[in-house]
Amino acid sequence: MAAQHQVSRDFDWNQLGTLRLRANAIADGLYIGIHRSARRGVGVEFAGRRNYVPGDDLRWLDRHALMRHGKLLVREFETDTERLLYLVIDATASMTYRGPGSSVSKWAYAATIAAALTRIALAGGDPVALDWIGGQNARWLPGMRGREAFERVVEALEATQPGSHEALTAERFEQALVPVSRYARRGTIVLVLSDLIDLPEGAVERLSELAGDRRSLVVVRVLDPAELEFPFRGASRFVSLEGGLEVEADASMAQAAYLEALRNQSESIRSVLAPRGGRLLTVNTRENPMEAVRAVVDLSGARRR
Repeated sequence: MAAQHQVSRDFDWNQLGTLRLRANAIADGLYIGIHRSARRGVGVEFAGRRNYVPGDDLRWLDRHALMRHGKLLVREFETDTERLLYLVIDATASMTYRGPGSSVSKWAYAATIAAALTRIALAGGDPVALDWIGGQNARWLPGMRGREAFERVVEALEATQPGSHEALTAERFEQALVPVSRYARRGTIVLVLSDLIDLPEGAVERLSELAGDRRSLVVVRVLDPAELEFPFRGASRFVSLEGGLEVEADASMAQAAYLEALRNQSESIRSVLAPRGGRLLTVNTRENPMEAVRAVVDLSGARRR
């Protein structure tokens, strides 16, 4: 009988139980910011208004709009050095995968990176926004700063339940990116955290467009060691977490072809992102997340320079 390699969608939420502590420890350990900025002095410009979201700093509430039109709007400002960090997190079912011997799922690893980068960006004075690809109970968060912003991001990460067994359609994928295209203004750092598995055809091309209008794009591909090394042996059955695809193969014989296909896919993704200035970073969930965060910070800084 073939060995069956698949992962239950029953997710261990205890993996996120210390998310705040781990994110703070990583941020404190790096002693750097994605971008240092100050909201005082020359260069502060009015950037527009948006609808009020509970938790926004009331100091920036537009009182004139409230008195005249009864609308709760928040004024937004930007400086010559300010950069919005716009997080786009893949919450489809494949992100729940945790291979043999792995201590953490791809989803939990990505959440840790996202929370740590949020902490770093906010410490540097930069606002943070949050959006999702797939997921249940996923809540979009507009660009925000201040002491409450970190808690709101962590709460959203904890509340979101990674996808379903159904494959993500092209229409749903496109809808997920609408807020990013609309609100990620010039100079924004768009950070996509995804395994890039089972996404609709043309998804990478669509992601590359997020680098337009002088925005920086870093795509962090989060993979499990089993996906990077293919350690399986003998007759095996592989079951997709999205779409129900099943494949039977002799894993020992398929290893070389799989690894070559993975390398070719990575090069293809890079070739799509590169013309628009997008960067691809592949991270292994076995590695210390601090190193992944450091690499993201380095790539973001290199793109701006």
